[in-house]
Amino acid sequence: MEVVSTVSIWIMPCLIGFVLVYGTIKRVSTYEEFVEGGKEGFSIAVSIIPYLVGMLVAITVFRASGAMAFMISLIQPFLSSVGIPSDIVPLALIRPISGTGALAMTSDLIATHGPDSFIGRLASTMQGSTDTTLYILTVYFGAVGIKKMGDALKVGLLADLVGIISAIIVVTLVFGS
Repeated sequence: MEVVSTVSIWIMPCLIGFVLVYGTIKRVSTYEEFVEGGKEGFSIAVSIIPYLVGMLVAITVFRASGAMAFMISLIQPFLSSVGIPSDIVPLALIRPISGTGALAMTSDLIATHGPDSFIGRLASTMQGSTDTTLYILTVYFGAVGIKKMGDALKVGLLADLVGIISAIIVVTLVFGS
């Protein structure tokens, strides 16, 4: 573990040093290129703000309207009948929408049930096996100006569903319920 910590501390400075040395050998003005890259990054950040605001408003409306609680109440009986704890359902619903919201829910589940509990392990595994599909589509597609994202949305949400189901199966098989 100490080796991993040492490598993780030194990998970025070594990578940056390598880029600078390589650029110098290739006679590239690395500082000017860095500044130009920073300008492009700033303009991209400004261009995605409307997409982020739209996504955050949609998430807030989804939660504040009670739609999320309603969806949970609809699927909760089925999930309980197959042995899936109802506490994990909000995490499964919020994870494709918001990484920060999902992390907060995971932290709360772990604090409530413990890190070695079935729910804690399931929440952790689910957090690692899914992604924030809507956030990714909003930011990355917005940055390059792609407006038609229907197929990517379907595939991303399908991948999240597979990740959630896989997490439930693996945690149940490895740790029991």
